[in-house]
Amino acid sequence: MDIEKVTVTVRGRNLVDGVSLAVAPGEVMGLVGPNGAGKSTLLRTLYRALRPTSGRVLLDGEDVWAMAGKPLARRVATVLQETAGDFELTVHDVAAMGRTPHKRAFAGDDARDRGIILASLRDVGVEHLAEAPFSRLSGGEKQRVLIARALTQRAGTMILDEPTNHLDLRHQLDTLRLVRRLGVTAVVALHDLNLAAAFCDRICVLLAGRSVVVGPPGEVLTAELLARVYGVAAEVAEHPRTGVPQVTVLPTDPEGGWNAGVEPRAP
Repeated sequence: MDIEKVTVTVRGRNLVDGVSLAVAPGEVMGLVGPNGAGKSTLLRTLYRALRPTSGRVLLDGEDVWAMAGKPLARRVATVLQETAGDFELTVHDVAAMGRTPHKRAFAGDDARDRGIILASLRDVGVEHLAEAPFSRLSGGEKQRVLIARALTQRAGTMILDEPTNHLDLRHQLDTLRLVRRLGVTAVVALHDLNLAAAFCDRICVLLAGRSVVVGPPGEVLTAELLARVYGVAAEVAEHPRTGVPQVTVLPTDPEGGWNAGVEPRAP
């Protein structure tokens, strides 16, 4: 997937400003940055929910806005931060919606579809909820079902906007491990920098709609960058067991010392 000088302007303000990014086949690309940096807006241009004011998004060299909806849905699956509303459907029915791009209108599920649906529910650990009403699930369970729905599409590219939102620690790790195990091309917006460092091949840092830096986590995540982009003091060190950059945010102003403005807690 190639993002070429994409700009999104709303009411005279550039929410995304000339961002270019090339995502290689099978690469997991992380988008990070503070609230309002343009992560979700940029992702919306990738799965064609928002047309760029200028620039292009190419999938295997083809402009996504020139593609018909159904063929695009066979190739790109999305997982969003929030659901539009509660579906009056079972968990199985919601996951089965991901098979729609692969079938004729009004066609039922065949044996292959049913196998894919059940495997997807199993992959995210909700197969035991298959007949439960989606509307009665917790936020974390709903998120896992929506990830299962994306998995049933069997798309080669996945766009994930805060996919670990609402998930507990174990399921955050399970979800991102699954994305890596699938071997798909993925663009993932994340707030947790340590998850981004652990699971992304490269990271694109956005600030005020612009791309600040793109590169491997070990090169991108530095104390200087975190002070500049997030306005926080932090230490970044290689984890002794994993070799992955580990970000520790310090409870102080980036311009001050360790104790600046911080009252020690009583023992």
